[in-house]
Amino acid sequence: MPHPRYASEEIVQRGQALYDRQIRAEVEPGHKGEFLVVDIETGEYELDVSELAAVKRAKAKNPDAALYILRVGYSAAYRVGGHGLVMPA
Repeated sequence: MPHPRYASEEIVQRGQALYDRQIRAEVEPGHKGEFLVVDIETGEYELDVSELAAVKRAKAKNPDAALYILRVGYSAAYRVGGHGLVMPA
């Protein structure tokens, strides 16, 4: 569902900028592979091995938040595709 105040592209741009400038150095050393959910308006964030748990905590703080989600230490939160999978004949 789209956010009522921000286009998806703006959420990504602002969220990644916040992560790169203010959050990365603090979280990457000890949280690789965890999900980070950042409120693009406040800069507050939640970390968890469960994306759902992190989102729920962020939404509890601000139900109308525009949230950017990433996986710490990875270029994408999820991997799409079947690379390395063996399909049955």
